[in-house]
Amino acid sequence: MIPATIIAISVLFVMTILLRPRIARAEILKEGTIGPPITTQMVTGDQVTPFSLSDYRGKKVILYFYPKDFTPGCTKEACAFRDGFTKFQNAGLTVLGCSVDSSDAHRKFIKQYNLPFPLLLDPDKKIATAYGVANGIPILGLDKRVTYVIDEEGRIAKVYPNVDPSIHAGQILADLPPAPPTPTTSVEATPAPSASHSDSDD
Repeated sequence: MIPATIIAISVLFVMTILLRPRIARAEILKEGTIGPPITTQMVTGDQVTPFSLSDYRGKKVILYFYPKDFTPGCTKEACAFRDGFTKFQNAGLTVLGCSVDSSDAHRKFIKQYNLPFPLLLDPDKKIATAYGVANGIPILGLDKRVTYVIDEEGRIAKVYPNVDPSIHAGQILADLPPAPPTPTTSVEATPAPSASHSDSDD
């Protein structure tokens, strides 16, 4: 016979699975809305420093949420942002990643894969909740894989709710509006100097 303890644990586990998805969660933000304020810490390289989204007003920001450092999909996504980082910089975009991982996990993730962009800390899921991505995987309590492009005024310019990690970074670059043409200045031809003539041919 199966011990009563095992039965009780099994029932509790099943009830947890059934009930947790019913917990109220914020919806994914809509394009055109102002992005909720963010005040936290960010990991850049080996350093942990204060972060405030308001400091990025006047800049375009890619804020991408992902479930967990070192998982296959999240690694693929981070490396794609790394490989396209120069193109994002040239387009005037700041890349920021965010998950529920610890600062130590972020440091190791950044170091192992040479990530050139910061990762935000969200241990209490306040950021994820505000942006509608908390508990995307209810059993594990991990975030949804969602990306927001935030414009210079702090508005949500673009939402990517169904991210394919292998092509996502390239998709964002492809969706960017074309750069305005560089104005060309017409250069007037400078008339050639007239040849000097000697008064005498001696």
